[in-house]
Formats: sequence, structure tokens, C-alpha cells
Amino acid sequence: MSEWETLNKEVTSLRKQGRYDRAVVVAKKALAVAEKAGGRDHPDVATSLNNLAALYKTQGQYAQAEPLYTRSLAILEKALGPEHPDVATSLNNLAFLYDTQGQYAQAELLYTRSLAINKKALGPNHPAVAQSLNNLADLYHTQDEFAQAERLYKRSLAIVEKALGPEHPDVATSLNNLALHYVDRGKYAQAESLYTRSLAINKKALGPNHPDVAQRLNKLAELCLANGQFAQAKLLLKRSLAIVEKALGPEHPDVATSLNN
Repeated sequence: MSEWETLNKEVTSLRKQGRYDRAVVVAKKALAVAEKAGGRDHPDVATSLNNLAALYKTQGQYAQAEPLYTRSLAILEKALGPEHPDVATSLNNLAFLYDTQGQYAQAELLYTRSLAINKKALGPNHPAVAQSLNNLADLYHTQDEFAQAERLYKRSLAIVEKALGPEHPDVATSLNNLALHYVDRGKYAQAESLYTRSLAINKKALGPNHPDVAQRLNKLAELCLANGQFAQAKLLLKRSLAIVEKALGPEHPDVATSLNN
């Protein structure tokens, strides 16, 4: 493993631990190593720029993140061509940054271009296309363009089911996204059906004590609360808490969240 790869692995580990300040230091070192080894326009430099930008974005430091994402995109476009799937991923990252800041017009342009690249490069039924559709759907949902959002969520779900099979964990995620959309529109019956199926998929694919199962239980509990089903909600939240404590340990931040719920 090269020095650059070792540093990237350390960045990933630090990010997972929530040690962002230290992760930024190591990410900057990885960027310097990549620039020295391959020059300023090497794809490894684009990767390092993206990793550093992601750390800044996670901390809400959007002004620092944007030029890094932009430079990463420019490098990939030059090195790989404007229609490469890695360019689509880079476009998506920059679009998400704009989306997070409420710059919806800029985000939509980039999401749309990312979708077009993935369709052309990978085919219309590839999981990456489903992800692009989901990102656009999230954007439209945020802007209360519900009909357009629902259409894209459903297309995304259909692609993932066809590409990966109806019991894949990514299908559970897609079901969850559509369910959240219905909850925000007050369509609780449709949401409950999707949450229940999502929970069943996660239990079967990941095991009954996986943190993702706890998350699905939390969503069902929120729905029960919205419907005034307080006893059922309490039961689901207790099950979720037990899973999180067992899987992550009693001191993990997610346990505090579950206790708060």
C-alpha cells in the first residue's frame, strides 16, 4: 500500500470516529503527497481534493469545500473526459453542496448533467442512474415539487429493484426515501407500507440487530406517533434502543439519540 493510500485509509477511519480536525490535517497531507507524486492534474489529486472538501462540508464549512470540489471536477473532466462516470460523481458532490446551501438552481443543473452522463455511460437501468434520480427527487421534494419528486423516487426504486433484486439493502433505502416523501405529504398509509417492507428487507439481509434495522424501527415509531399510536411507538423505540446499544455500545452518540427519542 502506498503512502497516499495509507493516508486515505486513515482519513476514512478518522471521519468515521468523528475526529474531523485531525482528519483534515491528514487529508491535506494526502493531497500534498498526491500532487508531488503525479502532478497537480492527476486523478489522485482530484480524489484527495474531494475527500478534503467532504470533510469541510460535513463541518458546515461550505466556503472552503466549494473550491476544492470545483477543482476536483475540473481535473477529472480534463483527465477522463467530460462524460466519464467519475465526472458524474464529482458533479453530484458539488450539486449536493449547493443543495445543502439552498442554491437549488445550481444544484439542479449539476444533478441533471450527472444523470445524463450516467445514463449514457452506464445505461438507463444502472444503480448509479437510480442514485442520480433519487438526488433530483430529493431536490424537488425540498422545493415542494411533490409530483415531480414522487415520479423520480418511483423510477429510482424500480431501477434498483430490477438491477439488484427486490430484497437488496439498497432497495430498502429507496423504499425509505419514498416513505419519507409520503410522510411529509401526510400520506401515512402509503408510508407505513413502505417502511414495513424496508424493515423486513433489512432484517433479512443484515440481521435483526443491525443499526440500519434500528433506524427503520425509529421511522416506523415516528409514523406511529404521528398517528397517535403512542404505545406502539414506545415499543418500537425500545426495540431500536436495544439494537443500537448492543451493536454500537452504550456510549455511542446514536444511543443518546435513541434515548432522546
